[in-house]
This record gives sequence, structure tokens and C-alpha cells, in this order.
Amino acid sequence: MTVSKPLWIKSPLAILADGDASGGIVVSGGKIVELVPAGRSPSLECIAFDASRHVVLPGLINTHHHFYQTLTRAHPAAINKELFDWLTALYPIWARLGPEGLRLATRLALTELMLSGVTCSSDHHYVFPDGLEDALDIQAEEATALGMRMVLNRGSMNLSKKDGGLPPDSVVQDHDTILADCERVIGKYHDASEGAMLQVALAPCSPFSVTRELMRDTATLANTCGCALHTHLGETHDEDEFCVSMFGCRPVDYLEDCGWLGDKTWLAHGIHFGDDEIVRLGKAGVGVSHCPTSNAVLASGFCRTRDLESAGVKVGLGVDGSASNDSSNLMEGARHALMLNRLRYDATVTHLDVLRWATEGSAACLGRSDIGAIAVGKQADLAMFTLDELRFSGAHEPLAALVLCGAHRADRVMIKGEWTVEDGAPVGVDVERLRHDHGAIAKLFAEA
Repeated sequence: MTVSKPLWIKSPLAILADGDASGGIVVSGGKIVELVPAGRSPSLECIAFDASRHVVLPGLINTHHHFYQTLTRAHPAAINKELFDWLTALYPIWARLGPEGLRLATRLALTELMLSGVTCSSDHHYVFPDGLEDALDIQAEEATALGMRMVLNRGSMNLSKKDGGLPPDSVVQDHDTILADCERVIGKYHDASEGAMLQVALAPCSPFSVTRELMRDTATLANTCGCALHTHLGETHDEDEFCVSMFGCRPVDYLEDCGWLGDKTWLAHGIHFGDDEIVRLGKAGVGVSHCPTSNAVLASGFCRTRDLESAGVKVGLGVDGSASNDSSNLMEGARHALMLNRLRYDATVTHLDVLRWATEGSAACLGRSDIGAIAVGKQADLAMFTLDELRFSGAHEPLAALVLCGAHRADRVMIKGEWTVEDGAPVGVDVERLRHDHGAIAKLFAEA
């Protein structure tokens, strides 16, 4: 068997690395094996790739999304609404979701994310109408086919409208069915080893869509199986009021009561936490997925990222659902994070902060120490951008330019040492056919 030589990604225009890598990096066996200082050559005999046009980042990591929502972007029933009204409008429409729709939505979302520089994505799938029991299997197949790292979030809802929750009966499952499938999915897909391509997290949707019993039993199962936990929390004031009315306590108290305050938990949004709650979350080692675009679209509020990090909370970035963002682009999300956090704080929030959230911070939220940075021994997951577009003309600091000038599409993406995007195109994907097939399925969701 012929073993290929290591690859030297040579002389990048700029690189975000843990150490001097001005002369590039060497990739072998799916890992980064050497950082090359300026003016030096690798210690190994390599094949060279000229990266002199490229700004090289660690692969971006998306910590929160809902792939199926690509089918209901800018839906007339839901635009110009805040969260609860938005959900109430869309739940009955999402009840039409079937296997082929989810498959195409997943393929499109993963492709779109990859083109924005994402090399690992979490997806929170919690809608299970009849006939969609194999939803996580479909997502695993699509991620594997594209070569994307993925955290499969086995989401759940069992508190329907008739029981005091928000979703209709058509999209919820019962407690025992949910836990049985959680065990099945963990057994089939969860890989805890270094360099894993698929992992599983257990993800009851939100306080207003699951019972206290399901929250507690899910935490017990996750602890037994070594899986992470994920849910929406602290997104709106409506959620605060619901928790007080339904459970007699605020969301963070509810989280603790259910056994969720731990370092394997990461939360989507995390906007409306008080000072003492932020301290408690930090002491517990909880992570927060900051979703700036969705928060702005739904007028949910400002995530207190700087306060969270100061307290020890891990902060990552998420694009969130394509129906509350209308895009699956994490580089775009990084720019929005910079703008919104400067409004919340000041101009000392920098491009390096938001790039850190999108890489190292996101990896920490997902419990991964093998991705999220360009360093020797890390997985060879890279996002490479050029500055050839008109928007970059006159830009002087390449890393800052990616965020400030609005980089939108990667020219090259590498996952586990393999190119998955080349010359701005996803490898092995017929984009025109995907757009046609996905658009045809989306028409079934056109009317409320």
C-alpha cells in the first residue's frame, strides 16, 4: 500500500495558530504534525500546497442549529414575530416533515455550513412526526457522506399544548419512546475517541416543551452513557415567565433541580441570566452557544458573553435554525457576533474574540479537546479564505478583514486531513441538483 507524503500548507497570507506558523503547517494522518516558522522548511519530506493567497483558520465549529428549518426560511407565517409566536406559527408546518425532506435539508445545511468554513456542526433535531423515527440515522448518513464532523443531538418534546406546553400533539413523542431511542442512537453512533466524526448528545428541546421527569431521566441516561446534554435556555422573558408559572422557579434553578448543572451541559442562547446565575453556571462548567443572528432576528436580546466568560462559562457560536436566521453561515455569524457584542459592551470586543468563540470556545462547549485550534497534535480541520473579492480591496490586516469586511465563503476546507471544499466548491456535491431538489420539497411547506 502506498502511503502519501505529508502535506505542507505553505506560506499562508495569514494564519490563526497556537505558535509561529507563518511558514505554514504540515498535515499527516489526519492531524497537524508540525508548525513551520517564517523562512523555514518542514522537517519532513512533503508535498507542498501554495497557500500564499489564503488566510487560514482552525475549522469553524457550529454549536447550535436546526437543519430541517432550511425548508421554512423567510416563511410568511413566521416573519416579524418573536419566539413564542414564531414557534406557534411554525410547529404545525414542521409537522409535515418527512424522511426525504429531512435528508435534503440536512444535506443542504451541512453543505452551506461547510462552504462558510465549518468543519464540525451540532444539530438539535427535536421534531418527530409519525414516519420520522429514523431522523438521526438520516443525519448520520448525510454527515458521513459529506465528510463532516457532527454531533447528533437526539432532541425531544413530550409536553404538548394540551398539557400546558407550546407544541401541538403532532410533533411530540412519549417519555418512554424518547428514552428508548436515545439509548439506540447512543449505542449506534456515539464515538468518544479522539478524532471522532460522529458523537451524540441528548437534547430535550426547552422548558416549555418537555416535562420535568423527561429532563431528569435524560440527565441520568447521559451521565450513565458519558454523553453531553444540550437544551435551549435563557432565550426570552416569556421562557422565564413560563418556568415560574409551570415549575415554580427560574430556568437556572429548574436546570439544577433536574440534574443538569455540569461541565457536560451546553445551552443555546443563554441571554436572560442574572449575575448570580452566571456565577453558578461558571462554577458548574456549563457552556453557552451564542447565536447572535437568531437573537437579533427574533428580538430576543443580547447574550452577556463577556460576563459569562469572566465567570468561567464556555462560550461558543451557533448559527441556530435556518428559519430564525435564514442562513447557515458561521462566518457571517462571527461578524454579527462582533457587531452585537460591541453594542452590548464596547470596541474592545475584537475579531479575535469572535474567532475564538467560533473555534476554541465552540470546541470546549462540545467537550472536544482535539479540534478548534491549529496546533501540533490537533485534528487537521482547516478553513481557508481568500481576500480576492471587492469587499476586501484595501484591507490591511487579513485576520481582521475576514470579520470586519464580511468573509462569506471559504475557498478551501479540510476535515481530518481531507479536502472537502476546493476552489470554493464542495467536493462531490452537485449544488445545482441539491438546490433544485431541496427547493421542490420546500414548496410543500409554502402554506401555513
